[in-house]
This record gives sequence, C-alpha cells and structure tokens, in this order.
Amino acid sequence: MPISDTTCRTTKLREKAYKLARSNTFSIVSAELLEKFKLEGDDTKTLHKKKWLLDFIVADLGDRPIAEIKAPELLDALRKIERRGRHDTARRARSLAGRVFKYAIATGRAERDPSIDLAGALVSPRVQHRAAITDPKAVGALLRAIDELDGQMTTRMALKLISLTFVRPGELRYAEWSEFDLPNAVWNIPAEKMKLPRPHRVPLARQAIALISDLRELTGSSKYLFPQIRSWHRPISDGTLNAALRRLGYDKTQMTAHGFRSTASTLLNESARWHVDAIERQLAHQEENETRAAYNHAELWAVRVQMMNWWADFLDELRDKGRLHAVDGTTANIAGPLS
Repeated sequence: MPISDTTCRTTKLREKAYKLARSNTFSIVSAELLEKFKLEGDDTKTLHKKKWLLDFIVADLGDRPIAEIKAPELLDALRKIERRGRHDTARRARSLAGRVFKYAIATGRAERDPSIDLAGALVSPRVQHRAAITDPKAVGALLRAIDELDGQMTTRMALKLISLTFVRPGELRYAEWSEFDLPNAVWNIPAEKMKLPRPHRVPLARQAIALISDLRELTGSSKYLFPQIRSWHRPISDGTLNAALRRLGYDKTQMTAHGFRSTASTLLNESARWHVDAIERQLAHQEENETRAAYNHAELWAVRVQMMNWWADFLDELRDKGRLHAVDGTTANIAGPLS
C-alpha cells in the first residue's frame, strides 16, 4: 500500500522534532551557557567551578532534552550529591542548573524552570563559623604572642600582615610583589585571585608598608612575598599560618588564619566608627545591588583608607596596653573607645 503524502509529512515533522529535541539537551545548553559566562569575563577558575557543579547534573540528565526534564528528575540528581555529604554543593548545583533552564527559556528551548519547584527540598547545610578571637584583650595577647613566634621570620610577618589587612589566607599566600604600590599605599589584588571574580584594593597603613618594606629585603628576589623555603617559586602552603597558630597554643576552636577576618569585622563594627558598607567592602563581600556596589566602590575608598589606618593603630594599642599592664600592674580599658 502506498504511503500518503500526509503520512510522509507527519513522519518528517516527527523526525525533525526528535532531532531538534536531541540537539537541545541539558548538556548542550549548559555548554552554551558556560561559553556565555566566558564571553562575559568569567576567569578560568570561576568557569572551572561552574563546570564542575554542572557536571553533577550532566552525569544523570545530560542527554535528556532540556524541555522534558521534570523536577523529580533534577531532585534525584541533586540527592546523589547530598548522599556524599555535600549539602552546600547540592544547593549551589541546583542554583546553577536553574540558570541553565532560564537560559533555555530565553532561547526558546524550554518553557519553565523545574529547579524552582525544589525550593525547600534539599538539606540545608550547617553553617560552620571559622574560629576567631574577638575579645580585645585576647586580641592583644595574640598579637604579643605573634611577636614572640619562634621559627621562620617570614611566617611571623605573614601573620602580622594578615592581621593588618584581614584578607583571605589564600590571597595572602599568593600575594606577589607586582601587586603592591607602596608609594600610593595600596595592594591591588587581581580578580582571578579573589573568591568573587572582581579585583580588590587594600589600603596599606604605615605599619603594613613598613612590614612589607622589611620583607622585601628577605624575599624580594621571589615572585611571592611569602615563598616556600625549599621552593622559592612557590608560595607557602595553606597550612603554614594555622600551624604557626597551633605552635602558639591556639587550637582550631580558638583561632584560625581565616579568623582574622572575623576579628576585624567584629571589632570594627563594635567600634561604631565605620559605616557597615565600608567594612563589608573591605572584606570583599558580595554586594547584591550592583548599582549600590558601583557607588560604594567609588565613594567609600577614602573612608576605607581612614579605617585601615585606624585599625592598624588600634591593633598597636591592644598589643601595647597589654605590655604596659604587665609592667606597671595597672588595668587598661582596652575595650573602650579611642579618642
């Protein structure tokens, strides 16, 4: 029996629809979105993290037409991540998958985002706060202990510099001489070294400049401010500063290298001298409102310069008041406001 023209057309349309669906799989759309991120300026490190997260979903749903994926399927893929104990990773993967679905909607390849239906379905990760010393008197004792640290002078100087600048430990470890503009008292950290892919500026107080100038005589021939002893072309390991704190008698429940950020955040806020936006900007925290972020970046620099100089002087006072107390037996009001 001859096949009618209508049947042929119907068959061809079905085949075309099938081919179109197969060309719009989750894997293909997510790869397109990653390329879009690249064109928009995401650095290699950020792109690698995003691909790593999406690969969890691609492993289960990569070959599925994106328009056909339902919420229970996505949930199954995310729960495989949860079963490994990676609750935060599962939540971030769900968020990034949502961006893939939204991109598919915008490009006409899907009608809705099933990740929206998973709100509240994933395990909320337990927030783990980094140990930090926030009592002013105890901070002074820590600073005096650092002054007396045995071992490598560069390790002692690294702890001093992180206390003055409260950058993330990784940003300090990978600090390069080329990033420092001492005449203008600023440390320019490039975007690729930051947790968030944007450059960050750190005003340098006179104490920091003096320390960095002394350090240059020790490690100035290396690319890094704090190179390894046995490998001058590599930065110190990520455990160096925490190991030094342990030698000083501070266990991981009391103080960590990352904890200097919490120390600064707490005491700067408690001083009531500085606007919270200046503190948050100096901590390089995310500003959700991009317009406000641009405004703050331009308008708060002068405030941040003043704040970082005040912070360095404040640390000196906490350190020195403890020494005075030990000498004359009097009690200093180190937690009170400075004149």
